[in-house]
Amino acid sequence: MLWRAAFALALLLLPHTEPRTPLDFGLVPGGVYDTVAHYEPGPIGLLFNMVHAFLHVVQPNPFPEDLVIRVAKDKFGAIKSEYQKVIYYEIGFVVCAALGLLFVVLLPLVGLLFCMCRCCDNCGGEMHQRQRKNADCQRGLLTTLLLTTTFIITAGVLCAYAANQHLSSQLKTMRRLVNNNLRDLHTFANDTPAQIDYLINQYDTAKDQVLCDLDNVGVLLGGRIHEELGKEVRPALDGVLNMAGVMRDTKEALENVSVTLETLQEGTGKLQFNLSVVRAGLSNALSDPACADTHSPTAQICRSIRSSLAQLEISANYSGLPDVTDQLNKVNEVLKTDLSLTVQRGLLAFNDTPTMVTDQTRNVAEGVRGILDGIGSNITSFSRLFPIQSSLNNFTVFISHTHSRIEDIYPEIDQIDFYRWICCITLCCMVVLILSFNFLGLLCGILGFDRHASPTTRGCVSNTGGNLLMAGVGFSFLFSWVLMGVVTATFVVGGNLEKLVCEPFNSRQLFKVLDTPHLVNPTWRNFIPGYLYNDPDMDLTVENVYSNCKENRGIYSALHLDKVFNISALLNTSVYTKDMAQKFEGVKVDLRSIILLDSEGKENLISFTETGIGEINFAAYLEELNKGVTRVDLLSFASNLDTQAEQLSKGSLQTSIKGHANTLRQIYSHQVVSIQQSMKYVRARNTLNQSIRFLERTSSDLSNKVSEVLTAVNAAQYLISQNATFIVNQETEKYKQTIIGYFKQYIDWVKTSLEMEVATCKPLSNIMDTAEILACSFLLDSMNTFWFGLGCSTLFLLPSIILSVRLAKFYRRMDTEDVYDDSSVSGTWHFTL
Repeated sequence: MLWRAAFALALLLLPHTEPRTPLDFGLVPGGVYDTVAHYEPGPIGLLFNMVHAFLHVVQPNPFPEDLVIRVAKDKFGAIKSEYQKVIYYEIGFVVCAALGLLFVVLLPLVGLLFCMCRCCDNCGGEMHQRQRKNADCQRGLLTTLLLTTTFIITAGVLCAYAANQHLSSQLKTMRRLVNNNLRDLHTFANDTPAQIDYLINQYDTAKDQVLCDLDNVGVLLGGRIHEELGKEVRPALDGVLNMAGVMRDTKEALENVSVTLETLQEGTGKLQFNLSVVRAGLSNALSDPACADTHSPTAQICRSIRSSLAQLEISANYSGLPDVTDQLNKVNEVLKTDLSLTVQRGLLAFNDTPTMVTDQTRNVAEGVRGILDGIGSNITSFSRLFPIQSSLNNFTVFISHTHSRIEDIYPEIDQIDFYRWICCITLCCMVVLILSFNFLGLLCGILGFDRHASPTTRGCVSNTGGNLLMAGVGFSFLFSWVLMGVVTATFVVGGNLEKLVCEPFNSRQLFKVLDTPHLVNPTWRNFIPGYLYNDPDMDLTVENVYSNCKENRGIYSALHLDKVFNISALLNTSVYTKDMAQKFEGVKVDLRSIILLDSEGKENLISFTETGIGEINFAAYLEELNKGVTRVDLLSFASNLDTQAEQLSKGSLQTSIKGHANTLRQIYSHQVVSIQQSMKYVRARNTLNQSIRFLERTSSDLSNKVSEVLTAVNAAQYLISQNATFIVNQETEKYKQTIIGYFKQYIDWVKTSLEMEVATCKPLSNIMDTAEILACSFLLDSMNTFWFGLGCSTLFLLPSIILSVRLAKFYRRMDTEDVYDDSSVSGTWHFTL
């Protein structure tokens, strides 16, 4: 219906306040750092892992954190008192170094003694070889062992050569890493001012949102007030509108009763007349003389028919029902006042609450705008309190100067690396020279050996092989002690640096040492804040700085710059909150001009209770509606008449009764069936039934229902007129907190951005990681792999010397040999010169 559609539209147009979404300040602009502080050594990493495993076997003890701290605090003076712990920790290196020094000292002496011994034709120096039955087996075994030893030495020198080449090849990577780190520092210095300007400029986002909310104070604040009051007002007005609908439905129901009652009275009136005619006709027919003889069968039939004539009447008599015209007239009188229109006027007045709030808070909005401008000026002035730009400019100059100095050092580094490479290649060439004599000696000896030749008649090639093997022995004595000296020195230095620096750095244990209280300065708890802020008690450690920078957090939080520039103190929201609260204290909203339902509407409701619909005899209506059309089934009654007429003798009486029976059948077919099945009468009965039941429900406790509606309207009206101050103050406080919340969002965002996005200090952790890559992965791993390979080769020179001396006897041409003389005693050998 039209009034329902209008009310639904009004509800849709009511302002609804949704929760405010968080402000979107966007992403802080930031540069991309080029440095990838991660190193994968590639295939040579297998050799690095082998070296690490060897060092773990040599030094399985955990990092001596406490010992290092005591030694560092005592400026290495604690070594004297803690020498037992130092030796215990270094026992692996001490044993290996002692063995290496013993090798360096003894091998030249052994070589000298060996030479002197051979000069005296001892120690294998005598050019004579005894003939033995297992000589071939010995020669084969010695050849196999020497060849295996030579291959092991070859593998060791190749390992050393690969490490040497790897270190030289990483110089380009070193330059790229250093340049990337310096470029990242430039990016850090160049992007920081723009990031700070972005933080300051984003105040406009919060300011614009506040201005938007101030411009829509009617929808936001007024809408909230309207929504809270509506929890009482809308149900009250809904009750009035529902009652207005009941009035209209009541009028419709009364009209339906009047119309359907006339229709049903018309149909049953004609039926009653026709039945009375038939009843009179049968009564006249039964006055026949044949029915006068009281003892004849005909008289008994006549009496039976006469006693049943009273049943020929209609059952539902609608003519006796009371009229509802009086109630209908009273309802029409009530409906002359359009209650729905009265409610609409009250609803429109109530829906005008946002406009009233807008008009009554204009001064407050202007005051808040003034505060916004003041806050913007204060925030802008904050950036001028500290010389950030000048400091960053000086930092950029320092980076550029450092970069140029590093570039100047590169040629010196290349020259130093070249000399290092020459030295390492020279050491490798010493081993290669020995390997060359071994391989050539084995090759000549194996190819030139003739098992049928006697030791004194061996060929030139075989003899050359033996001489080459002895040359290899000589050079082994000459070079091995030098090689072992280099291996021992680099092993002690490189191994300890790996165990005491590189491994603790990767496990963060080194940071714990550096962060030990009073380590750098006895009076300082932490040295970083002591140097930076002269506040050594601040909780700022090397590990914290490295971890925060590793996570690419802002330098503001990583270095605790709030000690210098406390953003929380400068952007204190309590000052602005106080000013805002003072402005909003002046919010006064007067809603007494809103009238939900005027006196005419209330009187209209009361008049509806006095229309008298409760006086209608609903039971009489329902009783008649539940009855059938006639008191007896006319078809059965007609059949009974025919049966009784057949028992009479033929004559006028029989004919008359049969004629009236046919008349009843015609009445049934034309009238009763029509009343029972015709849509006109069926619809009339249904409509009358529904209307009567509706009126019965409506009239039930009508006065109390109207009284409840009026009570609800009066309560809502009292809330608006007298008791709305609490709701206004409550919603004003929420609106104020929303406005202040925008500033809190901005300040929280600024703090979070400073901690996480502005001036991210990833370059600082990259510098430390790069230093670790250069020192440990490039230099120490290569150096350790070099001494590992070279040391392996040097150690296996000892069995090479022994095997070469033994095997040379089988290849060299002897001066004398054992000859068997038949004239001599059997089993006796003689030497022949």
